[in-house]
Amino acid sequence: MKITVIGCGRWGSFLAWYLDQIGHEVTLYGREGSRHLEQFRAVHSNGLVTLNECVPLTSDLEKSIASAEILVISVSSQSFRSLMQQISKFSLSGKMTVLCMKGLEAPTGMRLTQIFEQYAPPAAPVAIWVGPGHVQDFTRGIPNCMVIDSKSIDVKKQLVSIFSSSLIRFYYGDDLLGNEIGAASKNVIGIAAGILDGLDKTALKGALMSRGTREIARLIKAMGGNEISAYGLAHLGDYEATVFSPYSHNRKFGELFVRGEPYGELAEGVATTAAMLKLGSKYHVDLPICHTVDDIVNHGKDPNRAISDLFLRSIKREF
Repeated sequence: MKITVIGCGRWGSFLAWYLDQIGHEVTLYGREGSRHLEQFRAVHSNGLVTLNECVPLTSDLEKSIASAEILVISVSSQSFRSLMQQISKFSLSGKMTVLCMKGLEAPTGMRLTQIFEQYAPPAAPVAIWVGPGHVQDFTRGIPNCMVIDSKSIDVKKQLVSIFSSSLIRFYYGDDLLGNEIGAASKNVIGIAAGILDGLDKTALKGALMSRGTREIARLIKAMGGNEISAYGLAHLGDYEATVFSPYSHNRKFGELFVRGEPYGELAEGVATTAAMLKLGSKYHVDLPICHTVDDIVNHGKDPNRAISDLFLRSIKREF
């Protein structure tokens, strides 16, 4: 199968490596001048994955789309609309597109498949690839389980068949909305977990995971999705990789933020927090953990005070 991976950052380059490893004809696209692309052009490695020299590297978006049967996209969620404006100039006829980002558009709260559908023709199918896993674990041969979801049952079946291997077992998702919201919001929970680590309050992670899942389940239900999706691989199933793993960028961001140490870049969960609060307001759902992360990261609230206010809220029933 001819597959173009759009985006040559940490996750995009892993996807190119993985898809090449399981026997597909893969092209990796990056913007001209991208430091990631230039590094691969120089040594075919970014320190995490080493690509076969036969994997083409390109900055020609039109040609990389035209040659592909499947487009796999892994870019920043906040730059996805800009990318779709470029992609919409080219034909997507006969191609499946798979979105591998876990985020929401901050200014609008829109899911990424909604943005895709604004620019792609109605006949162009789109799917998401979400769930737990870090590049560092996969490249060591440690397997994991992930989810493919789409409005189309046929698309899900085709993609699971095409992408499956002994390294990744895929499940069919059956709640596109819930899996998108769940996958994006776990990054907010990851920042909260890092804040707890930075404050030496790691023992509260059990409460964070329990209450965080309920918070997201309520939002998914209010939006018309299946609240049980919050307990699946896209959200709760991704907590180990997000809430505990040393490789989690969102967790590390939260930890360093409250310690006053530089991180170097904003974690994806920061923008997602803004999007989640928009959705909470729109659907009249209380999102206390999202509000707490926002108060600490964006409004300068004392982290210890904010965490105390969160976990010592008024007494109520657990469920």
